[in-house]
Amino acid sequence: MPGPLEGLKILDLTWALAGPFGTMLLADLGAEVIKVERPGAGDVSRTIEPIVNKVSTYFFSVNRGKKSLVVDLKTDKGREIFLNLAAECDVLVENFTPGTMAGLGLDYETLKQHNPRLIYAACSGYGQTGPEAQKPSLDVIAQGRSGVMSITGEEGREPVRVGVSLGDLSAGMFTALSILAAVHERTKSGLGQMIDISMVDSVVAMEENAFVRYFATGEIPRRLGSKHPLLSPFQAFPTKDGHMVLAASGPLEQWALFLEKIDRLDLLSDERLHNPRRRYKYNEELEPILAEALKKKTTAEWVAEFDALGMPCGPLNGIAEAARDELMISRGMFVDLPMPGERQGTLKVVNTPMRLSRTPAGPTRGAPDLGEHTREIMSDLIGMDAGAIEELEGQGIITARKK
Repeated sequence: MPGPLEGLKILDLTWALAGPFGTMLLADLGAEVIKVERPGAGDVSRTIEPIVNKVSTYFFSVNRGKKSLVVDLKTDKGREIFLNLAAECDVLVENFTPGTMAGLGLDYETLKQHNPRLIYAACSGYGQTGPEAQKPSLDVIAQGRSGVMSITGEEGREPVRVGVSLGDLSAGMFTALSILAAVHERTKSGLGQMIDISMVDSVVAMEENAFVRYFATGEIPRRLGSKHPLLSPFQAFPTKDGHMVLAASGPLEQWALFLEKIDRLDLLSDERLHNPRRRYKYNEELEPILAEALKKKTTAEWVAEFDALGMPCGPLNGIAEAARDELMISRGMFVDLPMPGERQGTLKVVNTPMRLSRTPAGPTRGAPDLGEHTREIMSDLIGMDAGAIEELEGQGIITARKK
């Protein structure tokens, strides 16, 4: 079965991570994503290590399932080609510094004259408006500016960047979500629209509870390590052979059974700890007691015992352990995709978490070589004949993959 977005054509001018991650999600859902790249180097992430079989694994991981078209947008003929492409596509996505597309004469106001149904999604560090719109931003800048680093890390220690590129990834997800909303609305209005996504805005949105608690109480959220600000125990603990995570936040009966398992039933007499919604207030006293008790058995032994109580818990995996975890394997969360071009072999990547019962989602092919689909797109999408394509190649306006 084709994916749910089959037939949706997307011009993808994005580079690095935020934009490519968003368009990758749409490709996983079946959209035809045409990655428009600059002559010579293409997306800068094609050079990011590690490099395997002359392919950047970074680039491969977020550009799977896309097609690559190389065209020089700094030339009049290149811009003409692009306008023709935009007239045939549903969505355009870019994550340049605001003003870049206007400088090329390819901003939304221009493009909508050629295609009123075009949905134009722009993803940037600080958004398209405001006094800092022109400033560059990367993930760590967005994490710092949004406040999320101030609540990440151990209490009493320095702020820590979240271990994944939260600024890029959240902006990419909000870009994809906004595009789907605009596509749905277009079925009623018949018109496209402009989408403005900011990395900083996106991280702030992910912190919704921290901000709401601050607005409601005036208390400034702080770094708590793996702990929860309102529930306890709800964190990582050391065990005999590693670490585990658990959330003993159920009713009093479960708390009693938990204390019995860890051989600390004496704590049941402390009525302060009976209410899971107030237990966090005494976490400084409780945490070292539980940590000492949980060191007596292995992670697997504790998980088996707490599973029997219906208590949420699990191992604290490293990446290597997570890659071998039976749960992830049973859910098909890792897939092998073929290397681009004539290269032999495959590269294992993370599968999409989106599961649809009738119209499947997920990657169907790997990332493209630079210019791999230039001739195909020029011919099929805008009807250019082989002679005209060859002439443009000779002029360096478009580039096709060398066979």
